[in-house]
Amino acid sequence: MSKRAFTRLERRVLDYAGPVNFPVWLTVGSWTIHPHLFFELLGYAVGIVLYLALRKRRGDHIATSDRWSVVTAAVLGAAVGSRLLFWLEDPAATAGYLRAAPEMLGGKTLVGALLGGWIAVELTKLRIGVRSSTGDLFVLPLAAGIAVGRIGCFLSGLPDGTYGTATALPWGVDLGDGIARHPTALYESLFMIVFGVCLFRLQSRFERGQLFNLFMAGYLAFRLVIDTIKPGAVAAFGMTAIQLACVAGLAICIARVTTSSIQHGATVKES
Repeated sequence: MSKRAFTRLERRVLDYAGPVNFPVWLTVGSWTIHPHLFFELLGYAVGIVLYLALRKRRGDHIATSDRWSVVTAAVLGAAVGSRLLFWLEDPAATAGYLRAAPEMLGGKTLVGALLGGWIAVELTKLRIGVRSSTGDLFVLPLAAGIAVGRIGCFLSGLPDGTYGTATALPWGVDLGDGIARHPTALYESLFMIVFGVCLFRLQSRFERGQLFNLFMAGYLAFRLVIDTIKPGAVAAFGMTAIQLACVAGLAICIARVTTSSIQHGATVKES
């Protein structure tokens, strides 16, 4: 579809439905709910239901007590990591939030959550003596949960802080400031749907642990690229704190793949 045709279609839709005002509050029965809260909770629910269904269908290679220790570590690590990276994302803004608890505790970053959860799980596995990979069961639930949750980020508009820079592309969205912007939250939601479907179809080809490693590498690489069209404070080397965290996470993924390949090669030679 040409840009002119797309613009005509967009105009017809707006003439029919009227302009969209952000945030787009949702009505559920007699309740009016903020879109971020609604889709965040829905994302959690979808992820949990999918995780439990996958674990029931596939079984688990570690003891139930160890699995719930891992899950607890992932949740707590994600909570800490998401806020820590948010605070580092814009130190000047964080300094202004020091006396405002809601802003300090309310801000979160998904990259920080994933990395924080990952680190906490690895430390917990060392403590309880689990040597095998435990992340594969989380991959599809995470992909589904992120895809759902990012819809709420988009519908929340500018206050959510996940919007993109200005664009002349026909699908640019005015979130309320009169500027057509990249709908980066929707880009991420679409990416996670496509990426999740690909991982689902290819999962049988991977050895244990590789699926999670591929998920992390793919998501971090996507964020490293997509955050170039998001406004943000530059931390170092022309990158934001989130992008630097993505680089660090990708380095870990590459190191894990290299180590796994070396160990697999040594095993083959011994056999």
